[in-house]
Amino acid sequence: MSGGNGNANGDGGFSFPKGPEMPKITTGAKRGNEICHDDSGPTVKATTIDELHSLQKKRSAPTTPINQTGAVAFAAVSEEERQKIQLQSISASLASLTRDSGPKVVRGDPAEKKADGSTTPAYAHGQHHSIFSPALGAVSDSSLKFTHVLYNLSPAELYEQAIKSEKGSFITSNGALATLSGAKTGRAPRDKRVVRDATTEDELWWGKGSPNIEMDEHTFLVNRERAVDYLNSLEKVFVNDQYLNWDPENRIKVRIVSARAYHSLFMHNMCIRPTPEELESFGTPDFTIYNAGQFPCNRYTHYMTSSTSVDINLGRREMVILGTQYAGEMKKGLFSVMHYLMPKRRILSLHSGCNMGKDGDVALFFGLSGTGKTTLSTDHNRYLIGDDEHCWTETGVSNIEGGCYAKCVDLSREKEPDIWNAIKFGTVLENVVFDEHTREVDYSDKSVTENTRAAYPIEFIPNAKIPCVGPHPKNVILLACDAFGVLPPVSKLNLAQTMYHFISGYTALVAGTEDGIKEPTATFSACFGAAFIMLHPTKYAAMLAEKMKTQGATGWLVNTGWSGGSYGVGNRIKLAYTRKIIDAIHSGSLLKSNFKKTEIFGFEIPTEIEGIPSEILDPVNSWSDKKAHKETLVKLGGLFKKNFEIFANHKIGVDGKLTEEILAAGPIF
Repeated sequence: MSGGNGNANGDGGFSFPKGPEMPKITTGAKRGNEICHDDSGPTVKATTIDELHSLQKKRSAPTTPINQTGAVAFAAVSEEERQKIQLQSISASLASLTRDSGPKVVRGDPAEKKADGSTTPAYAHGQHHSIFSPALGAVSDSSLKFTHVLYNLSPAELYEQAIKSEKGSFITSNGALATLSGAKTGRAPRDKRVVRDATTEDELWWGKGSPNIEMDEHTFLVNRERAVDYLNSLEKVFVNDQYLNWDPENRIKVRIVSARAYHSLFMHNMCIRPTPEELESFGTPDFTIYNAGQFPCNRYTHYMTSSTSVDINLGRREMVILGTQYAGEMKKGLFSVMHYLMPKRRILSLHSGCNMGKDGDVALFFGLSGTGKTTLSTDHNRYLIGDDEHCWTETGVSNIEGGCYAKCVDLSREKEPDIWNAIKFGTVLENVVFDEHTREVDYSDKSVTENTRAAYPIEFIPNAKIPCVGPHPKNVILLACDAFGVLPPVSKLNLAQTMYHFISGYTALVAGTEDGIKEPTATFSACFGAAFIMLHPTKYAAMLAEKMKTQGATGWLVNTGWSGGSYGVGNRIKLAYTRKIIDAIHSGSLLKSNFKKTEIFGFEIPTEIEGIPSEILDPVNSWSDKKAHKETLVKLGGLFKKNFEIFANHKIGVDGKLTEEILAAGPIF
């Protein structure tokens, strides 16, 4: 058989004709006649995969404090000694009150192997720089184990911890961390307790209308022990050391000990983040939170009414959380603490939004849910100082927080572009629903809860003012969404009226009745944040009036609700009109307008504002049924009077004269 290009040889195989010899391929360093060049680099300096992984992360360089007067100079302390002092402080925070010392603590994730392949820390002195092992008395099982401390982790590290360890944690398509808060998707105000002792007995507001439900010291310590024992039983805990209040003269050091990466990232975003230098000299915290929310309280313990308990002890400067994983409890718990600590320094703590114009004019915005506080205080022509919690000091205003906690229900890029764009890597998304494949969030889906939230650092807002401080406010704006339709779109308030309406904290919601008809329901929340105040509302109101008088600030009541009739008859005041009103307040032009007085409430209302129909400025002119208007106005005035009864007997000022002034500023029939 023949054919093809080959010839048969004697073996029965084929041989091919010899052509010119193929050149050899060389990979050496010889130059000139090489055909193929070797571009490969040197091999990695590792012999095992674990060793290779250890090369991937470099250790953060130690830093030293700067401009620290009166602080320990950590530059003179070795890195090993510095971390030992830090862990000693954390161990002391986690100490049981029935034992002489805290647990053994070690820094680092227990899941991460060391070079020798072990996960248990070396015990001998000097073998591991991130260990603190106190001298223990009675030996117990808990004293034999280490508690791994994950200290002030970065958002990236906390993402990893959440994805690895917490079911229900996912990275969404916009880069945010979506997580679930468990059975509780909102605060539990009926389960919040404050220790009533010899000091708080006289200082705090107790009784009817007060948010402060008492507990005794012993019960607090029982719950504290339960929380600490639970945290110490875990393989790892998260510890955040952070600050409250951007005013450096009055900031508070807080420590948050928690069991979830979600909680640690939430507080990383919501509190003020210390610099590495500040962290080195942080020392002992002023206030500590023990968040054992995954573990219930004991229902048989005195004062407990459910498996949830949020307990504040102002004497011990501690807060214990049991039976709820909702992160907002930590944020608002600390706000309550600030409502106690700041007035002691003659500083007014406020539940408000705050922004500043290019010329340094500051405005405060107060308002309950649905009044437009977030929308109106977020203005692209002004700097955002903060969206929720502030202090008014002797030098000006300061934000208490380092982040924003925004509602997400029905969020859209068109309505709230700043919030929409702030939801990115580093943001916590609570209880949202997303596509299982694309991970795109559906903000209109309320399957888990209507109270979906996003927590992000304030610098995620483009026009945020950093640091978040400003001069004294020029305008104090109280917002109300009046579904009864009888409050004017804007009213100028004198000091007594400002105090009255600040204490009232009014808005009107539209609630469904049994027969399906919707009608307005008046809602009052003292100081626009009754759930968080510690002292009697009149004390905060008196401080507000004093500061406004000293600084020459003007009070305004702005109705963002209905005009021309109550809900179902009238129409919602256009947002464009409300924005023109707010702009006129900021510019000072509204203050120069002509005003006239209204009946019942005695408001001063402008007769004209550029760009707004004059007939809506006085509600009676926009109602076709004048009799119905008068009846509704009297009805609302009566609701104000009834609500104010719980405050009337609390006397402030010389001989109670200030109380009389405030009462006289209410509706007059």
